Amino acid sequence: MSWWTTILGGTLGFMLGGPLGAMLGVAFAGNFSKGKSNFGGFAKDYHVGDQQRVQAAFFSSLFSVMGYIAKVDGKVSPSEIRLAQKIMQHMQLADDMQKVAKQLFNQGKQADFNLDEVLEQFRIESHGRTHLVRMFLEMQIQAAYADGVLDNTEREALKYITQKLHFSLQELDSLIQQFAAANHGSELSADDAYAILGVDETLSDKELKRAYRRLLAQHHPDKLVAKGLPEEMMKIAEEKTKEIISAYELLKKQRGMR
Repeated sequence: MSWWTTILGGTLGFMLGGPLGAMLGVAFAGNFSKGKSNFGGFAKDYHVGDQQRVQAAFFSSLFSVMGYIAKVDGKVSPSEIRLAQKIMQHMQLADDMQKVAKQLFNQGKQADFNLDEVLEQFRIESHGRTHLVRMFLEMQIQAAYADGVLDNTEREALKYITQKLHFSLQELDSLIQQFAAANHGSELSADDAYAILGVDETLSDKELKRAYRRLLAQHHPDKLVAKGLPEEMMKIAEEKTKEIISAYELLKKQRGMR
């Protein structure tokens, strides 16, 4: 049974609990218990439907925090709204899922949105799966760049989110550079390719290949879904994988590697 079917069955709100369960409850207009912001309740039964819990936590955290990022500079621009809608369409979400995602996005924009509690629950529900957290941050970076610029307020918000998720700030900087290199609009250059792979040109061919394989493994769609990425987001992971392959193939050709 998928996590979405579980929600529609009215049981996941009880199983998830905490602020994420509450937000899903609001998004479903009271179809299940809204729960409390009580972290003692959502971890104790984690063995029950664990994969569904992680997927639901990722989905609800992703879109609510995306709403927070959109509002963090004081206003929500049309481009940020379009980006959120584009991601929902890109994921080929069914109409009912899009409605829930939009409501989660709107909750994240509210002044009383409790970012700390949401991030803490997501961190615990993801059980330290760094691949999953990395994908989460990559999509928040995409949201922050929706208007074409990453301003200081958005950068500081991303740093804060990263620290709350116990993730490396150095790796966040690398993810930002990777995104900028892959999305500046012109033809991919060798410098862009190195940035996408998160390495520099001083690496030997063997080291470059090792870094490429490591990055590819981190973004493998099947592995990410196994770790709790909602299946609806597999297409986004697949496109990230294609970016990595294209960057490596460019450098491989330039270096004359076999």
